[in-house]
Amino acid sequence: MNRAGRRPEKTHALVLRSVEFGESDRILHLLVPEYGRITAIAKGARRSVKRFGGTLDLFNHLRVQIAVKRGGAMSRLEAAQLVHHFAPLRHDPVRFGLGCYLLELLDRLAPDGGAARDMRRLYRFALDALGTVAAQPLSPALRTILELRVFDALGVRPELRRCVGCGDDLGREAALGFHVADGGPVCRGCASRRTGVVPVHLGTLRALDQALTLDAERLGRLSFSAQALEEAQRLVGRFQRFHVGVELQSERFLERVLPAGGRVAGPV
Repeated sequence: MNRAGRRPEKTHALVLRSVEFGESDRILHLLVPEYGRITAIAKGARRSVKRFGGTLDLFNHLRVQIAVKRGGAMSRLEAAQLVHHFAPLRHDPVRFGLGCYLLELLDRLAPDGGAARDMRRLYRFALDALGTVAAQPLSPALRTILELRVFDALGVRPELRRCVGCGDDLGREAALGFHVADGGPVCRGCASRRTGVVPVHLGTLRALDQALTLDAERLGRLSFSAQALEEAQRLVGRFQRFHVGVELQSERFLERVLPAGGRVAGPV
């Protein structure tokens, strides 16, 4: 047992954030398959090669021993071993930028606890998403789909098939509206009773819906028309800002290396 009398448990974790604390400690935000997002302190992490061995960096998938505390209290990380480090994300600025952006989204929005099945699904998604960023050809379309998939994994994905006002099928209305606060498309009649409706075509919504069903290894081959991509980026971008509420630290860097609608900068 540790000094607090709580027996550490063995599990896995993904490092979402890692900051130095005091003379030798680190504060970590971890995504854990059993608990979701937790905050933990690693005492003496910057001195102890035996217990941590330089493993507490962003993107690292770890096998850990951790004394978990709930209700906002800080957990205690006792030891960690590296399982996988997603190396391509450290050597390519575009992959690094997109990886940091996804981690920051998860760090902001992942819950502290929840149904075990949901937490395991979220953890599996996070590993798969980083694997996609490490291995697939990057594009603005892939960036947009991964953003949408984060919301899907968190259980807050937008509705894409029915009007969120009346619940009706979207039918054959080619031009629709999307109401960010209500979380989905609105038919012409429901749009007339709302403000702040974003124009969108039915084809764009169907393309986004289809992209949620694709296997991860097929995402790199996904393509959108110029109009659909522009609309998809606008919808997902506004949806993200509505839920996060602030500009993420990684957004400006990502916009520079993988601009929405633009060309990818540098080698990928």
